[in-house]
Amino acid sequence: MIEVLQKLCSLPGPSGCEDAVRDYIRALAEPVADEIREDSIGNLMVFRKGKKSCGKTIMLAAHMDEVGIICKGYTEDGCVKFGFVGGVDPRVVIGRRVLFDDVRGVVGIKAVHLTTREERKTMPKTKDLYIDIGASDKKEAEKRVPLGTYGVFDSACVPFGDGLLKAKAIDDRVGCAVLLTLLLEQPAVDTWFVFSVQEEVGLRGARCAAFDLNPDICLVLEGTTAADLAEVDGAKQVCGLRRGVVIPFMDRATIYHQGMFETLRKLAEENGIPWQTKHRVAGGTDAGRIHLTRDGVVTGALAAPVRYIHSPSCVAAIDDMNGMLALSRRFLEYMGEDHHEI
Repeated sequence: MIEVLQKLCSLPGPSGCEDAVRDYIRALAEPVADEIREDSIGNLMVFRKGKKSCGKTIMLAAHMDEVGIICKGYTEDGCVKFGFVGGVDPRVVIGRRVLFDDVRGVVGIKAVHLTTREERKTMPKTKDLYIDIGASDKKEAEKRVPLGTYGVFDSACVPFGDGLLKAKAIDDRVGCAVLLTLLLEQPAVDTWFVFSVQEEVGLRGARCAAFDLNPDICLVLEGTTAADLAEVDGAKQVCGLRRGVVIPFMDRATIYHQGMFETLRKLAEENGIPWQTKHRVAGGTDAGRIHLTRDGVVTGALAAPVRYIHSPSCVAAIDDMNGMLALSRRFLEYMGEDHHEI
């Protein structure tokens, strides 16, 4: 799974432009899929018959898109003015490399010796930033990066330290990697695997996919904010690396189904899978749209803790991500048991 994740993280896929990620996933899924749907917004929905049917429509979901940038204009000397696609803290991008298709650039800001004392006390705004692509003038910049061109962080995916992985877009390529692994090994029960689009700009693709499939039960797989740093106390850490897969009971978009939360917790404890929950109500997932579909969907979630989320250098623990895979697999097995209850 980690090898698949590393490949997925290397692909560009900002919200609304997930083509490269979708093409890679579809190429792996097609040889084993029993049905594939691709809707007009770009969701990829893959059905694979499991070892048995549980009589319910089961959906596992993860989003393909990542935060990114989009070209909005130019300076007279040939730099690109841009906006963020999804939620990005401007502080994390200054001096970072970005990639518009095959055009590389660096995010710049006014030199510190030209700033006022008051400017140095405030967080930079996006309008104060630019991207240097090496163009000689505005005309050359317009030719190389047309208006509306999407870009992503230009960041390598590398293991480091004590079992950690650094990459862009771990949110939510880790969920996609888990789905692909379960799909390729054949799930325990008939399952729809949904790779959604435009989560980072409003959970948009998930709404369409859930309405199409009308699932009875859905498990959303995500990456979630971890702020487990020395100067951050208590609940403000939200969750932490190496403490296990996150089973959330609530976030800003969803109150998760109590039966799903308890089932996932019980399965983790019975199978020796380390788990934690979020100690602060923060963030949101595609569940925010899925659980409201039609007559309502029984929805739960699993997440991998990710430091520096929505940045060029997201950091996650390999053990936590493998734990998410193990608990997802065990959940599907549980759904195939004769006396399962949620």
